[in-house]
Amino acid sequence: MLITLLVAVALLAYANGANDNFKGVATLLGSGTCNYRRALGWACLTTLAGSLGAIWLGSNLAQRFSGRGLLPDGSVGAPVFLISVGVGAAATVILATRLGQSVSTTHSLIGALVGAGLVYTNGAVALSQLGSLFFAPLLLSPVVAMAGTVTLYLVFRATRLGLGIDKESCVCVGEKILNCVALPAAREAVLRPGVTWRAAVGSMEYCRQTYLGNFLGIPVARAVEKLHYLSAGAVSFARGLNDTPKIAALLVAAEGLAAAPRYALVGLFIAIGGFVSARRVAETMSFRISSLNPGQGFSANLATALLVVGASGLGMPVSTTHVSAGSLLGIGLLSGSADRRTISSIAASWIGTLPLAAALGAMVCWGLKGYG
Repeated sequence: MLITLLVAVALLAYANGANDNFKGVATLLGSGTCNYRRALGWACLTTLAGSLGAIWLGSNLAQRFSGRGLLPDGSVGAPVFLISVGVGAAATVILATRLGQSVSTTHSLIGALVGAGLVYTNGAVALSQLGSLFFAPLLLSPVVAMAGTVTLYLVFRATRLGLGIDKESCVCVGEKILNCVALPAAREAVLRPGVTWRAAVGSMEYCRQTYLGNFLGIPVARAVEKLHYLSAGAVSFARGLNDTPKIAALLVAAEGLAAAPRYALVGLFIAIGGFVSARRVAETMSFRISSLNPGQGFSANLATALLVVGASGLGMPVSTTHVSAGSLLGIGLLSGSADRRTISSIAASWIGTLPLAAALGAMVCWGLKGYG
């Protein structure tokens, strides 16, 4: 049973990496700051660092996602229950990843906890605790992320305009910049007089905005790019810090396994999942929610990182998916570039995650109990 539990946790960690790893660096790709491979490598490295940091900072979240407070004390730590939660949550996230949908591993875990718990305890689950323990932070975090991102961006934008720093736009093909022009409509640029081209998402060509001039002798475009990289790394670090304890909590039955190897194991499989299977969700998060420039990406990442790190320190189960999507949506609403169809699709997948994970967790638990 212990080996089966380890496999279930590794599978969930892999699914988490595949669906979530790129969310921290989606703004790097979406703004044209770097290519997919470089963004993915940075995401996996900084997420792994966050996973290891959770060894010291993740105990509160680990306790909450072990089932304590929801299930009777005698049920917490039962291998059948924990395996059911891991498999149910993993299957939900893997299905969403195959469909290119950005979902919340936190949602999947909560749904699987409830579904498997209801079957394992014959209904003795404290459903009244869900609101205070889980739902309040999950519902509030996207709203706070939107407000924080909009506030930060407006402050940074006012500072830029006050310093007289302007922007320019260009179309890039591979590594070659064809021409810089006055700011056009979203994803359009004039290549030569009388001819306008639209850069299609997913093609080699894409539009990019950069900043002009110097500040204190430093090129502004380069400074913003470095800050954008750092903020994306901070989001990925925060994601590892927040998600790793939730998954490692399922290893409560492995009493002989210390916290450090539990978190290292989860962090390793999160990184592997991101390297192997992140591309589909990467396209959704990078291009389909909102178009943005490096300054907007930096603002969204900074707000996301601050909120997720703060919540992790307080043991609050926020979803990095909710926070990052809320930040991108805030930028999209401010600039008028938000894609309503994609946003509606993501919202629908969030709503469907809880019941699907609950059903899968319950089915697995019922099967394991019947098998004996």
